[in-house]
Amino acid sequence: MNDLEPKHPGKKKSAFSRRGFLQGVGAGTTAAGVLSVPAEAQAPKAIGPGAVPITLTINGKAMQATVEPRVTLLDCMRHYMDLTGAKRVCDRGTCGACTVIMGGKVIYACSVLAIDAQGKQIETIENLTASGKTHPLVPAFVKHDAQQCGYCTPGFVMAAKGLLDRTPSPSYDQVKDGLGGNLCRCGTYVGVRQAVLEAAKGGRNG
Repeated sequence: MNDLEPKHPGKKKSAFSRRGFLQGVGAGTTAAGVLSVPAEAQAPKAIGPGAVPITLTINGKAMQATVEPRVTLLDCMRHYMDLTGAKRVCDRGTCGACTVIMGGKVIYACSVLAIDAQGKQIETIENLTASGKTHPLVPAFVKHDAQQCGYCTPGFVMAAKGLLDRTPSPSYDQVKDGLGGNLCRCGTYVGVRQAVLEAAKGGRNG
């Protein structure tokens, strides 16, 4: 008999094979796994659109408010928590008037949702004169006339605070770069930079 011919010419070849069986078992297991995932695990739980309770840690204190999820950290602080130091000027994350420190980083409060700021340490300009202790930046800004209309001043002070926290003894160029995200429409940049250098000289930034 020719080796190429089947040994049992009268017997039909079975459609079942070991490879096909293993492939079928694998596909079935995968499908069963997908189908067995609970519906709540497949999609995050929706929050809103109505107001929800949140807790923010601001200047070391837990503060509660009930806000819609779309409310920014800036508006939450100003309208629900009576913390009006951070200013709402451009509301586009470009001018820096609403600058605060969150989680050790300088951020624009108008560009962060209040609901996303939960669980993080937030510091505002109100904290720089809390408990009778005044941060060196405050008298330095006065001494160097680093404020005019005042709208941008809180943002500059907090950006400077963040800079001194990271770099206690910055150079003039480092101060200039560190405050590059803040705009002063009165053009008081020289006074602001001198104030930051003055505050750094005292060696205090806490």
